[in-house]
Amino acid sequence: MGSQLSKGSTARHEPLESMSLEPLMTRDYESRPALVYERLRQAHGPVAPVDLLGVPVWLVLGYKEALEVLQNDAAWPKGLENWRAREEGRLPEDWPLAPSLDVNHVLIQGGEGYPSLRGAWDAALRPFQDPRQPQARQLRAKITRDADELITLLSQGGRSGWADLSAQFSRPLPLMVASHLLGFPGSQHDDTLMDMWRVLDAGPDAGPALERLLAALAELGAWKMKQPGDDFPSYLLAAHPGLGVEELSRELMMLLGMTSDHVGILISNTVVEVIGGNSSARASLSAGMMRETMNRVVMEKPPLVNFVPRFPLTDTRLGDYTIAAGDPVWVSVGAAHADPAFSDKVCPAQTISTRAHLAWGAGPRQCPARELATTTASIGVSRLLERLSGLELSLPIDQLPWRSSPFMRGLRSLPVRYTLADTPAPPASEAAGLPAVPPPPGHPPAVDGAERPRSSLWRYLAGLVRGR
Repeated sequence: MGSQLSKGSTARHEPLESMSLEPLMTRDYESRPALVYERLRQAHGPVAPVDLLGVPVWLVLGYKEALEVLQNDAAWPKGLENWRAREEGRLPEDWPLAPSLDVNHVLIQGGEGYPSLRGAWDAALRPFQDPRQPQARQLRAKITRDADELITLLSQGGRSGWADLSAQFSRPLPLMVASHLLGFPGSQHDDTLMDMWRVLDAGPDAGPALERLLAALAELGAWKMKQPGDDFPSYLLAAHPGLGVEELSRELMMLLGMTSDHVGILISNTVVEVIGGNSSARASLSAGMMRETMNRVVMEKPPLVNFVPRFPLTDTRLGDYTIAAGDPVWVSVGAAHADPAFSDKVCPAQTISTRAHLAWGAGPRQCPARELATTTASIGVSRLLERLSGLELSLPIDQLPWRSSPFMRGLRSLPVRYTLADTPAPPASEAAGLPAVPPPPGHPPAVDGAERPRSSLWRYLAGLVRGR
């Protein structure tokens, strides 16, 4: 067959598996992914063949091509059963991404069962995402309380000091929010949140932590089948009664992972852009538009940089290549946002920026929890900037330590110097007249000035403060 296409060519080319592929996950990609995207774009155009940890895949770099894939779920479906190499047993047995992709939850799933599952997700999240609903107002108050308690904890060293906002605020806050949504009975959520943290860290104890996590979520799911409550698992079961315990536990893990890592990165990235000198982010913040600030941030630093794969049902032309039926296609959000055909049309000086970013996806598979994620991040960043009058990076912005995965891109740590505001702003829940939120189970209020007992997660965070 002919050689690999040059940019703009329409000639035939060899199959993906036979091409000379550039590895994607390199040190360059971890430190400066934009340069990798541009190099691939120059060599291949809007779609590039790459090696993803030992597996050949197509990476979509162009904005127009990304929309074409994301908006046409019928022609470019998800579902690993559509992956030809996987069905033929040609994937490496020890491929690092296999465990995360084999969990067949709503983010991965395709086929006939997806529409009803997605509809159930939308119904189960609606009470917490619709601001008119009492559950949404209660959740906002809980997020505000959790954020304020974390800020109080990280600032225990005095009116000024040093903190790692990633470890001490951005990561634990969304985990706490997820625990509210899951509705754990008693204090079971403490150990589960810690195990989720270990899984996300992908350290040596990640395997046992994942087993414990799935077991705990299965136990929670079985409990909700018997004792439904005012929480996400109960609403999901009500909307999709056919879910079994194992299926439900996978969906709950999806919620926990999606809200924790994605939202934590969004919080950190927003703080970096605001205090690191991004003029457009600062301008929208000064105008009191926190959501607009985050909208600008995800244009430049989306937390989810590459979506899970899709697979064309028939041989399909995309960019300068013909994608064979069943080939894996990864849409790169980071690359699409940097596509000159798109980015050159974005005016950073406009008061309201474009809403055409792909940070939450596009088309019928847009993230079902995007409103929840935005709300959590918005409250978290707002409380940080209101209570810490002085907040500056303790490292030059180009020396911040980034961690890159095939899916996410966030900071390993966010070291800052802070100064407490002279008069802390009242919590947003009080200012809005929201109802007071009682402490969660296992956390009784203080009595006669005594400190209320703290969870294992809280004790871990306190240890970070003492170890500074």
